[in-house]
Amino acid sequence: MEKPKPKRVALVGHCGPDTSYLRMAVSSAQRGAQILAAEDDQSLKHILDEGVDLLLFNRVLDYGFEVDEGVALIERVRQHYPTARMMLISNYPEAQAAAVAAGALPGFGKRDIGSPKAKELLRGALAEDPEPDH
Repeated sequence: MEKPKPKRVALVGHCGPDTSYLRMAVSSAQRGAQILAAEDDQSLKHILDEGVDLLLFNRVLDYGFEVDEGVALIERVRQHYPTARMMLISNYPEAQAAAVAAGALPGFGKRDIGSPKAKELLRGALAEDPEPDH
């Protein structure tokens, strides 16, 4: 039987410390996941074109992107890659609501990185057929 391909998760616009914490959280939720970093529009496009299972956007993007808000970038990605699975990493409920309205899955805040809630959300987002929202 063929071994399943590792899940590919991209961290989009995160600073170094957040990237480290998110790498641990993703690895805990999905063993063997390939974790990529998109630090600008060009690297994000490359990752999207190669195929990615989940994108985790920072609320305020680090330098290198045409836009500086994660929700704005989620909207742009949704236009060009309508089936992309995306999630916003933010403690702010209004930012989470805006991200979901823009086409992202419900995300979690930086305070929740490593929590059972974050692990459950990541596992759900990386499932072959995520549960539809009711």
